[in-house]
Amino acid sequence: MKAAYADPPYLNCGKLYKKHHPDALIWDRPEAHARLAEQLEEQYDMWALSCSTPSLQTLLPLMPKGVRVGAWVKPFAVFKPGVGVAYTWEPVIFREGRKRPRTQPTARDWVSANITLRKGLTGAKPIQFCDWLFDLLTLEPDDEFTDLFPGTGIVTAAWGEWRSRNRRVQMALVSAV
Repeated sequence: MKAAYADPPYLNCGKLYKKHHPDALIWDRPEAHARLAEQLEEQYDMWALSCSTPSLQTLLPLMPKGVRVGAWVKPFAVFKPGVGVAYTWEPVIFREGRKRPRTQPTARDWVSANITLRKGLTGAKPIQFCDWLFDLLTLEPDDEFTDLFPGTGIVTAAWGEWRSRNRRVQMALVSAV
């Protein structure tokens, strides 16, 4: 099956990515996120889209029917001066691609993982987030996975590690039978 993860510049945050992404400011328009969601829906069996809590109210009505919202909860996060309530979680809008078999543990719709620091790009995802994302989408090692906004490359690298680890588990299960 085909899966994708999209972590574009968050709505109204394009200025943070101008030096990394020449078209960063287009992501300050809700229509860009709506087009991305249409692309995800048309081209992939399962997908996830990260966004910010302030943008969720704007973006969720633009999403296809049947999506769900997961949460990346950040026990350690940056507290900004003048912000009365800290932003310590991020929504992840997702579409599951396959039914989870009863033999597989139930996935949570949230993960608790600290933010990353000094990875070269604001918003770089931690490995724990990546592993949760792959589980959330019910990915299997032979699935085709695309990180549409590779940024630091952490998600793609984590996918390679996750696939190797889970292939070894599958091989061990087959050998045991």
